[in-house]
Amino acid sequence: MTPATLLAAGLAAEKKSAEVTDWAARVGWLVGLALFVALVYWLMREGWKWRGTLQGDLPELPSAPDDPGPARLSMSGRYHGSTTAGQWLDRIVAHGLGTRSRVELTLTDAGLDVVRPGATDFFVPAAQLREARLDKGIAGKVLTEGGLLVVTWAHGERLIDSGFRSDHAAEHNEWVDAINSMIDNSMIDNNSTEGAER
Repeated sequence: MTPATLLAAGLAAEKKSAEVTDWAARVGWLVGLALFVALVYWLMREGWKWRGTLQGDLPELPSAPDDPGPARLSMSGRYHGSTTAGQWLDRIVAHGLGTRSRVELTLTDAGLDVVRPGATDFFVPAAQLREARLDKGIAGKVLTEGGLLVVTWAHGERLIDSGFRSDHAAEHNEWVDAINSMIDNSMIDNNSTEGAER
């Protein structure tokens, strides 16, 4: 025997067959992983429901009046959620305010009508509007600087920030100007009425 054949015979003797896959262990791991994912999902859902329970003091959302008047502005886009004003991570989930959806916004002299297909519609009376601004994020949604229209409004004892993004982001500036001028005019009217009563 030559050294090459001895080497080949030695290598052949050292080779072993591949180990057989332990299917029971693999199935056990997959079932365990699926149960873990289901548990995490259930805990998230329970946390969402608990947050809604904690916000149970929030009154029912107003609905649009029968005749809100002619539209000053209208916009279609996305509703990204509502938070406690000034706290962009404190999401409000009560009454469906935490549900993201498509949105049709209409601004009239009566207020802001928020129509959400597949979610709860609501109306913000003009007297409840506090501010409109451009921002970059709200509770789980971060966009480019100025990519989000945020409207601050009063509801019950709370100030709420609601975030919207138009299908045409160039409209945001017009909305900010229109809502803020509406608020300024309302404040001027209120001050002049109070002055006349004195």
